[in-house]
Amino acid sequence: MGMSNRIELDVAERFVFAGGQDYGAAGAYERIKGRARFAVDPGAPAQAGIVDLDKAPRDADGLVRFAADFSLLIPAVPARGNGRLFFDYGNRGNIRCLQFFNDAPGSNDPRTAAHAGNGFLMRRGYAIAWIAWQADVLPGDDRFVLDAPVAMEDGRPVTGQVRVEYIADRPGMTVFPLSSRASTRSHPTVSLDTRRAQLTMRRYADDARIPVPPDRWMFARVEGGTGLDDQGGERAVIPSHTHIHIPAGFRPGWIYELVYEGHSPLVLGLGHVAVRDFASFLKYADHDDAGRPNPLRTGGGRVEKAYAWGRSQTGRCVRDFVHRGFNADPSGRRVFDGVLPHVSGAGLMWMQHRFANLVVAAGQEHEDHFNPADRFPFSYAPSRDHFTGKSDAILKRPATDPLVLHTQTSTEYWQRRGSLVHTDTQGQDLELPPNVRAYLWSSSQHFADPRLGKPSRGICRNEINVVWTSMLFRGMLDAMDAWASHGTVPPDSRIPRRADGTLVPYETWRTQFPAIPGAPLPRGPNALPRLDFGPDAERGVLSEPPHVLPGEGYAVLVPAVDADGNDIAGVRAPMVQAPLATYTGWNLRARGFGDGAMHEFSGSTLPFPDAPEHRAQTRDPRRSIAERYADTAAYVRAIEAAARALVAERLMLEEDVPRCVAAAADWHAPRHQVDLP
Repeated sequence: MGMSNRIELDVAERFVFAGGQDYGAAGAYERIKGRARFAVDPGAPAQAGIVDLDKAPRDADGLVRFAADFSLLIPAVPARGNGRLFFDYGNRGNIRCLQFFNDAPGSNDPRTAAHAGNGFLMRRGYAIAWIAWQADVLPGDDRFVLDAPVAMEDGRPVTGQVRVEYIADRPGMTVFPLSSRASTRSHPTVSLDTRRAQLTMRRYADDARIPVPPDRWMFARVEGGTGLDDQGGERAVIPSHTHIHIPAGFRPGWIYELVYEGHSPLVLGLGHVAVRDFASFLKYADHDDAGRPNPLRTGGGRVEKAYAWGRSQTGRCVRDFVHRGFNADPSGRRVFDGVLPHVSGAGLMWMQHRFANLVVAAGQEHEDHFNPADRFPFSYAPSRDHFTGKSDAILKRPATDPLVLHTQTSTEYWQRRGSLVHTDTQGQDLELPPNVRAYLWSSSQHFADPRLGKPSRGICRNEINVVWTSMLFRGMLDAMDAWASHGTVPPDSRIPRRADGTLVPYETWRTQFPAIPGAPLPRGPNALPRLDFGPDAERGVLSEPPHVLPGEGYAVLVPAVDADGNDIAGVRAPMVQAPLATYTGWNLRARGFGDGAMHEFSGSTLPFPDAPEHRAQTRDPRRSIAERYADTAAYVRAIEAAARALVAERLMLEEDVPRCVAAAADWHAPRHQVDLP
C-alpha cells in the first residue's frame, strides 16, 4: 500500500455470475465476496484529520486495525475487460449501481442474469467493486458492513452528547432504536434515567421545542410473544440502553428530538481510508500484504482508469472524500480518475463528528433539518463564505483531483440546497472549474426508480414524480470514460443560472408556477440557516442542539419553470420534453403527517387534464393532453424525437431510444393513467 498502511483480502466465495451468461466482448463474469482487513498508522499524514483515530486501540506494531465486507464483479477472463474500475459507493450498506445503470432489481447479493438487468456495465467491460465504508450500519439483508474501533480514553469508551430525531409515519408507533433506524447502530445511553436526557416535540422544524416530561417516556423496548393459559398475545417493556419508548405513542408527523449522553463512538472517518486503500490496491498493486494476487491484475487484467459513483448519501461521501484529500493514496497517487456524485445536493459527509449518525439524511425542510452535512464549501469552484470570510473549494489539489460529473434533480434544489453547488453563498453564479461539469436532470425527483410501477401517494398529498431518467446515467458514464481516457470533453454543464433568469428566488418561482386546482405549494425551498455547534465543533465535538444564528442564512434558489410548471433549464428527459403532467422536485406531507411541509426527497406528478372539456370543468390553466398530442402514436413520436435529440447532444445513448419508445406505448402506463378514447 505504501507507507505503513496494509491491506489483506480474505476471499469467502468465488462463483460464476449469471450462470456464465456472455456479455459481448467482455464475456462471462464472476463474483468474488470476502473481507478486506486493514492496518493503518494513526500518526501518518495519510490519516491526518480523522477524528478520534488517536483514541483507537493499536496492535503490537502501533497500527489501528479494522475490516470491511467487499465484493467484486469482474470478467472471468480479466484480459477481456475494458481496463476500467467502476466503484459503487453503495448507499447505507446497499448496492445501487446495478439498479440505476442496468435497470436491474435491487439486490445486495446479485447472482443471476435478472440481477444484471440490461447488462450495461458488463457489456462495457467494467470491473465493478464494492466495499463497506459506513461503520454504523448493522448486519442484515446482505448489507456491506465495516467494523471500526470504538474511541477509548483512559481505558474506557468515550462519552458525550448525542442528538437524534424521530418522526413516526403511522399511528401506534411507540418504540424507536436510539439511532432512529433499525439498520443503524445506536450510541448506547450512559444512563437509563430520563431526567438526565431531554426529549422534546414540535410540529415543524422551526417551531419551539415542547418538553416531553421524563415520566412519559423511557429508555426501553417492547417485545411481544404468545402468552400461556389461553391469554393470547402478550407484551413486555424491557429497559434498554439502545431504544426509546413512549407508551402513549409518537404523534405521526411530529418531530421528536432526544439529546442524551451516549458512549462508545466509532472512528467513522476510517470509512474514507477503507475506500481509498481498497480502490488504490485494485488499481495499482499486484498482490496484497499477505501475498495474495490482485484479482483485477491477473490473467492479463489491468486497471487503467478508476471511476467512483455515489448517489444521495454516498454522493455527499464522494464530495467529502475529494475535499478532505483522500483521492491521494498513501503514496501520493491519484485514486479515482473521475467521480460521478449524484443527488448529493450541496452536502458533504460528517464523518468528523464524534457521535455522527451517517445513515441520517442530510437535512430537509422537515426531517433532520439541523443536520450539519450542508456546510461550506458547497461548490467545486473556489468561493468565499460571506459570513465567516473563509475561502475554500471542494477541488483544491490539482495533482490528484478527479474529473467530476455532478448530476442532481429538481429535488436537490428544493430540499438539498442544490443551487449552492454552482453559486456563491449569496446566490451569484460561479464559474465551475474546467474539470467539472454539472447537470440538472430537469423536473425529476431524488429517487427515480427505473422499474417504477403504478405510482402512489404514501403520506403525501400528490402522487410521486414518475419521470424516468436511468438512460442519463448510462450517457454520463460513457461521457466520463471518453473524457478520462481520450480527453473528449463532455457536453457543457446544463444548470439553471441567475444570469439568464433560469435560477430564481422562490418569490419569482411562485409567479411562474401555474395555479393548478387542488395543488398547494411549498412555502419555499429548504432554507440553510447558520448553525453554531459550539467552540469544539471543528474537532468533532458538537454542542447539541445547535444554536441558530440570526439572519437569513445562505442563499438557496430554485429552477425557473415554464407555463406547465416544469423546469426550463437542465437536461430534460424524454418524459419532460414531451410531458403528460407537471413534474416537480417537491411533494407535501398530507394532513396528519406534518401537513404542508415538504416530504423527504419526494417529488410530485400533477397530471394534465385529459381533454379540453376536462380542462374547462376543473379550470386548469394548463393545456390538456388531447390538445398536445393527437393520439398515442403522436405522443410516442414526440418521445422518440426527444430521445434522439438527447443522443445528438451526447447526453443519452442510441441503445436507449428503443427503450424509451417502447415505454411510451399506451401513454407510459402504468406511470401515467390517461383517460382518452
